[in-house]
Amino acid sequence: MTTASSASSASSTSSATTPTPGAPGGAPRRFGSLGPVGLVLAGGISVQFGGALAVTLMPRAGAPGVVALRLLAAAVVLLLVCRPRLRGHSRADWGTVIAFGIAMAAMNGLFYEALTRIPLGAAVTLEVLGPLALSVLASRRAVNAVWAGLALLGVFLLGGGGFGNLDPIGVAFALGAGAMWAIYIVFSARTGRRFPQADGLALAMAVAALLFLPIGVAAAGSRLLNPTTVALGSAVALLSSVLPYTLELLALRRLPASTFAILMSLEPAVAATAGFLVLGQSLSTAEAGAIALVIAASIGAVRTQVGRGRAKVEPVPEA
Repeated sequence: MTTASSASSASSTSSATTPTPGAPGGAPRRFGSLGPVGLVLAGGISVQFGGALAVTLMPRAGAPGVVALRLLAAAVVLLLVCRPRLRGHSRADWGTVIAFGIAMAAMNGLFYEALTRIPLGAAVTLEVLGPLALSVLASRRAVNAVWAGLALLGVFLLGGGGFGNLDPIGVAFALGAGAMWAIYIVFSARTGRRFPQADGLALAMAVAALLFLPIGVAAAGSRLLNPTTVALGSAVALLSSVLPYTLELLALRRLPASTFAILMSLEPAVAATAGFLVLGQSLSTAEAGAIALVIAASIGAVRTQVGRGRAKVEPVPEA
């Protein structure tokens, strides 16, 4: 699969389709009232605070164990809440869901392996390069490349101006997680268009959990059965999987993939805040300046997208 062509397809189709109505229960409609940008930001806050909690859980179960608990708990919650239909879907529908689940499992597994080798801030900074690359490849407007470049400068400075002193295996894991994140964005958008509400997400999460559970059991063994570990793993699942993935899937129904990818550059800023509040990690002046660059790039991307949307609905003057 070519990421560039898939991302372009996701971007153009997402912007051309109308929003999907909420379910009779009204929960997706209430989430949708935040607007697509608000959904993405809320999801980012949730996933980063969940990630900070996951760091405190790793000594109990290890990275594979934490990922297995996170995916399994999230799959159980989503399947119970959504109760997705297994019949009536085409082969292409199932192929999309399976690819989405594989990307989800790989993204989580690679990122948590990176966290065992390099600091959280550096891992998030490297991971976000995947969505940034996607934003450049998917965009059809030159100005989005400018915002992506500004965000790239910010994440580079947030990493201390270079990554030469980091564990190369950890760097490779983080970059791999970023590549999977870009693929996740593409298939999240496709899944959202093929399945009602969060049904596709629930099925993809089940696929991811089934794929990763044997790895987690082999690595953590009986430690996964500890009640405290299970409780903390369930909390990580809600914060890092159920809430953010649902919000992002809903957002991608109305937000082009290129703009969504640039918004993901806010993740290092949110991660730094979560690290300070939960893990006691402080920011230097240079890191704060880097975060400001990332936020400026994200705001620019949002303003560009809003202006483009207004131009589309503006009436054409009569001759």
